[in-house]
Amino acid sequence: MTTLLDPSAAALAPAELSNDEPPSDKPPEAALNGTDTTATETATTVPQAKKPQLASVPTTPAAPAEGLKAIATVDAPVPDPDSAFMDMRDPMVSADGHRPTMRELVRLGIGFTISATACAIPWVALSSLILPDVLEGIDPASKESMLGIINAVGAVVALLSNIVFGTFSDLTRSRFGKRSPWIISGGIIAGLSVGSIAFTHSQTLIVVLWCCTQLGYNMMLAPYVATVSDRIPDKFRGTISGFYGAGGAAGQTVGSFVGAQLLKNGAAGVFAGWMMGLAVFALSGIFVVVVWPREQSNRDEPRVEITVKSMLTSFRPPRHAPDFYYALVGRTLMMGGYWMINTYQLFIAQDYIFANDPNAKVKAVSVIATMAVITLIVSLIAAVSAGPITDRLGMRKIPVALASCLFAIGTLMPLLFRSQLGMYLFAAIAGLGYGIYNAIDQALNVSVLPNPDEAGKDLGILNLANTLSTVIGSLMTSVIVVIVKAVLGTSQTPTVAYSAVFIFAIVIVLIATALILRIKNVK
Repeated sequence: MTTLLDPSAAALAPAELSNDEPPSDKPPEAALNGTDTTATETATTVPQAKKPQLASVPTTPAAPAEGLKAIATVDAPVPDPDSAFMDMRDPMVSADGHRPTMRELVRLGIGFTISATACAIPWVALSSLILPDVLEGIDPASKESMLGIINAVGAVVALLSNIVFGTFSDLTRSRFGKRSPWIISGGIIAGLSVGSIAFTHSQTLIVVLWCCTQLGYNMMLAPYVATVSDRIPDKFRGTISGFYGAGGAAGQTVGSFVGAQLLKNGAAGVFAGWMMGLAVFALSGIFVVVVWPREQSNRDEPRVEITVKSMLTSFRPPRHAPDFYYALVGRTLMMGGYWMINTYQLFIAQDYIFANDPNAKVKAVSVIATMAVITLIVSLIAAVSAGPITDRLGMRKIPVALASCLFAIGTLMPLLFRSQLGMYLFAAIAGLGYGIYNAIDQALNVSVLPNPDEAGKDLGILNLANTLSTVIGSLMTSVIVVIVKAVLGTSQTPTVAYSAVFIFAIVIVLIATALILRIKNVK
């Protein structure tokens, strides 16, 4: 039998805590009269304490749990052994138990930064500029609705594949580790799929190939992001996330610039854009696995028996994790506001800023290129500085919320100034906010994970925000434009349609800010 002190008992003196002898039954008076010499030696220095109440707990494998139940008899919260808050790991040691050297951390940081930059360039160039231009060439009257359909259907595929391949990578056991095989395979599939779009003008085939691209890209992305949880110690996650965010932000803005330049070259530029996507996506997975320190074999990890029941259980979202869901919905809405504008930036510049101008497309491409340069400068400054600063402050939630507000203020600029100036102000202010947001949001996501052992699955669910936000952004802008055109009875896109788009984007970004602020266990 072992004993557990009753919390209601009086505090024991140090001498009594270290004494294995049972307390003496003799009264203090006997000790003072010399009838008990042992008591005489201590009675002058240690007062007799109240005999503690003891609760017996069986010494069995279930003793810790029984002990918690014993404590629960008093009015006090009982710690949950499975809670992430009981995770007392060394912050300099990664979740896989390895203490990375500074050289290894640098290699991880370089791999994340360069690959994030490289992948973002063709993704933004193709989805925001090249694809809309192709759709406009096929049918100008349905360009907005068709773009919305392609992005929405592709996002559903991305949503499912992110969860599925994140979970599969958690369950994978191989001599190459559990993440690397999926990262390489996904990149190759994404590259071949997006490159094939260059050879068709069928809207149906474009939808199918875009979905295949999304499947491959998310097959690569889910285990790629899970590597942050696996291999980056807590102490450095903000900094690595900052460089990762800087790479993504830089790549997105460079992508807008590159896409604008490609459009200036007509059909040849469009073809070159699809080939760029093929090369970058196919090689990015291989590149990052080579640059990172080699992932160790995980064949010795305990294997989970794969049954239908275990598979369904592995896809189950985390329970009793409100912070996790605030982060998920908050990111979904914030990125939804971003994609409402970014996906349609060619049409916004062409049909809103330069409405009724015969040279609208040429001027729109020029404005987008200038915006890309502005956004690149401010987002790089924000992203590189925000990660280390928040690491030093130990804060994640407040900077993310402030960055969201900054993005909302930037989105207001084209409403106040329907001109090139308004778009340049949007690029500067919203770009600054988005740069800060990208730098630290991934670190916030890792901080709200309820179970480190299921990081691949849970980060896959959190990364659904990337795909769900594409659905929200594409569909909302498309629906707003279609409704306004129907109400006004016109086939041309009126400027008021994009005024409504800006207002709606501001509202959902502010809602996202409110949800992020409701996270309780992260500063």
